[in-house]
Amino acid sequence: MSLNLATLLSEAAKRHPSKPAIVINDVVLPYQMVDGFARKFAGALHGLGVKPGQHVALMLPNVPQFTIAYFGSHYAACPVVPLNVLLTPDEIHYHLDDSEAVALVVWEGFFEQARAGFARSTGCKHLIVVKQDRADVTAPDGVHNFSAISMPATPVDAVPATNADDTAVILYTSGTTGKPKGAELSHFNLLFNAEYMNSLPLPYPPDDAVVMVVLPLFHSFGQTVMQNATIRGGGTLVLMPRFEPLAAAQLIEKHKVKFFAGVPTMYFALLHHPEVTPAMLASLQHCASGGAAMPVEVMSAFDKKFEVDILEGYGLSETSPVASFNQPGNKKAGSIGLPIWGVEFRLIDADGKVVTATDTPGEIQIKGHNVMKGYWNRAEATAEAIKDGWFASGDIAQRDADGFYYIVDRKKDMIIRGGFNVYPREIEEVLYGHPAVLEAAVIGVPHESHGEEVKAVLAIKPDAKVAAEDIIAYCKEKLAAYKYPRIVEFRDALPKGPTGKILKRELR
Repeated sequence: MSLNLATLLSEAAKRHPSKPAIVINDVVLPYQMVDGFARKFAGALHGLGVKPGQHVALMLPNVPQFTIAYFGSHYAACPVVPLNVLLTPDEIHYHLDDSEAVALVVWEGFFEQARAGFARSTGCKHLIVVKQDRADVTAPDGVHNFSAISMPATPVDAVPATNADDTAVILYTSGTTGKPKGAELSHFNLLFNAEYMNSLPLPYPPDDAVVMVVLPLFHSFGQTVMQNATIRGGGTLVLMPRFEPLAAAQLIEKHKVKFFAGVPTMYFALLHHPEVTPAMLASLQHCASGGAAMPVEVMSAFDKKFEVDILEGYGLSETSPVASFNQPGNKKAGSIGLPIWGVEFRLIDADGKVVTATDTPGEIQIKGHNVMKGYWNRAEATAEAIKDGWFASGDIAQRDADGFYYIVDRKKDMIIRGGFNVYPREIEEVLYGHPAVLEAAVIGVPHESHGEEVKAVLAIKPDAKVAAEDIIAYCKEKLAAYKYPRIVEFRDALPKGPTGKILKRELR
């Protein structure tokens, strides 16, 4: 069966040629223009000698050129390799060589580290720089300018006949253990995931969606839930290259944004910013959270203050990413919802047996149309992760009597204290209930007799005063003796990745 992700943009441009597809600052790009630019970029790739099936890497922030290069690569029948814009030259070199990318498209602000990594690559032949000032088409020797090669190129006139199971995107995992691995996602994986997001019973039709994109487009959440799903429905993307709570609220108010999605730290920031008022977010009709567990206290406070539901979902790069979701009118706070249509969950205990009892922890395994083809060039890792079609997530969850799932913790984040399993998520929920706590992360640290000890790392709300002893006493009242933290560290802020997710590996 022929299927290609470029169909999302092609069909939207046919239905809504003059409708705004992308808004950034005061620039508005209609669908017909975005589609035309994407087709020209595909022509430019062909002009450089890039062949169908070869990989094109993108190192771009939330700018229109990401969407143009993303779909342009698909028009050229080239799988896309989105890269984190914060990678170092060593990491860029690794990703380019591991993915076998033949071209790298980079934003000018990240050009120097990209060029250093590119120079060491053995197979990447083309470095294409996107310059903010399109009138300036100069580029260093041996480097192509994005606009200069795209504008005169002959546009591709048809969506290529790739197969549904052909690789569309290679998304690299965070690499918390060992080197990052590239999850191969097919055109079918990603199209069906975008289709699901458009099937939700929302209070407005998909083509009336105005969506705020603060999640990085190089990340699976931003790419599928925001970009691909919105373009599938014919909605409008309001791009924000870097999240800042007051500026985000002002953009929501200015453009009457209806849908906002973010990670929990973004909701914390909006909730606690003194200048962000409910009136500024009045246009929001629903919100989504993912990427990390949403503390119930934060969700409840946000829902109450801004009178808008946050719907929490769950997924991984390996699952395109959406695997489960709370739906409007069918939400449980603290839950990641129900598996999406066509996707099955099961829980596996430490002995490898299926957990049938409710409220009993086990590792989530996932089966369905959203599960990746495998890890690029890593047959052993693929065989370890996927057995009989079931993908092992590494996340510990439990299921209630209604079938809703609740994340307990990451398997590798679990702390074993004196032989007892301690799940940081449970302790973090308690910590977020303390009136002085702004951000919390719980980790295990080595201990001579217990094996591991429980440590809480906290950022405190402005003007709040609290001592470590107060935090320990508060937790001791609410948690079993083996669970409460014995060590508390205060920081001005907790380290975060590009999506705003707290980086526990750095705290360790």
